[in-house]
Amino acid sequence: MAHRILVLYGSYRSDRKGIRLAQYSVDALRARGNDVELIDAKAVDLPMLDRMYKEFAPGSAPQAMEALASKIKAADAFVFVTGEYNWGMQPGLKNLTDHFLEEWFWRPAAILSYSAGRIAGARSNFVWHGTLSEMGMVVISSTITVGPIEQTLAADGKPIGDTGQQLDRAFGRFADDLDWWTQAVKMQRAHKTPPY
Repeated sequence: MAHRILVLYGSYRSDRKGIRLAQYSVDALRARGNDVELIDAKAVDLPMLDRMYKEFAPGSAPQAMEALASKIKAADAFVFVTGEYNWGMQPGLKNLTDHFLEEWFWRPAAILSYSAGRIAGARSNFVWHGTLSEMGMVVISSTITVGPIEQTLAADGKPIGDTGQQLDRAFGRFADDLDWWTQAVKMQRAHKTPPY
């Protein structure tokens, strides 16, 4: 069964490397028959959070925010691709995410992290779990950390070397876990209206 999945990526750097992992994820999830779209925070370019989407009168939110809200509401699942900034979250992705709340509710989320070094964004990956749970998503237990990113994925997001092969092997289980939760949540939402 095909699912509508948003892959969200948040680096604003001019020479960003994590886009490789975002593209890899889009390609790998599409290859499994899903309808996948990359949401690039830099391309969406929301301002620093002042007012959340829900705080605008209907029809008065900025066009980029309105369009993204519609995509989030229509999605079956989310994949967050994040780097690590000083042991913490990537600010561009956090800012994009914080513009919304109820729009995220009752869908599964998965996390992939990366870095230029061997820690592979693991600390950011860990921090995102609590944040996404607080925002009403079911965070799957499978996760992937990729590092060093440039030794794992080429500029076009294709796997390279031994670490690229390791990523390919790990991604199948990760995607199976996301698929299981996506199906479970879709069935439950069709069976019973969420409690809030």
